[in-house]
Amino acid sequence: MLTSSILQRLQQLWQEGEQFDASHSERREKRLNITPETGKFLYQLSRSRRARTVLEIGTSNGFSTVWLGLAAKAHKGRVLTVDSSAHKTALAWATLDAFGLHNVVSLRTGDAFSLLADANDESVDVLFLDADRARYAGYWPEITRILAPGGLVVMDNALSHAAECADFIAAVLATHGYLAETYPIGKGQFVILKDL
Repeated sequence: MLTSSILQRLQQLWQEGEQFDASHSERREKRLNITPETGKFLYQLSRSRRARTVLEIGTSNGFSTVWLGLAAKAHKGRVLTVDSSAHKTALAWATLDAFGLHNVVSLRTGDAFSLLADANDESVDVLFLDADRARYAGYWPEITRILAPGGLVVMDNALSHAAECADFIAAVLATHGYLAETYPIGKGQFVILKDL
């Protein structure tokens, strides 16, 4: 349950991330957190889906991971998240520990494609994409394999970085059995339902 205290702490974490990003010019150093509205959206989708297995690509400092972890914790689910930066993985660990989610979330530093390739067929209930957008189209065949029937994929930045997401969106829309739509929440959320 999202108490007012938890929501307040999440809002503070987001504000700290925004301030940090404003003081750093290099993209790889920035937190690049989702918006609080996007966090609530992810929580609602994951909680209502009663997702037992959640996969996140792009951990950063763990802001989005907390939203997913809190939803998973409500029904004894698990979150597996991966980031290419060991520094950001360490930041995320501290964030998750502060929210008491170290038993709910597994953190990995490494290549997202390897993580996708290692996942079992139809084993993922919810997948959140918030990383290197140029690689998403290459992930799509693996995503279709590992996503459970009725499973959801949410991709951030569908509106803020539309050109970078175009190839992935085209690949999804060309695939039979998937219903997808972009919602103007935060920086734009492209939501895909495996309607099989």
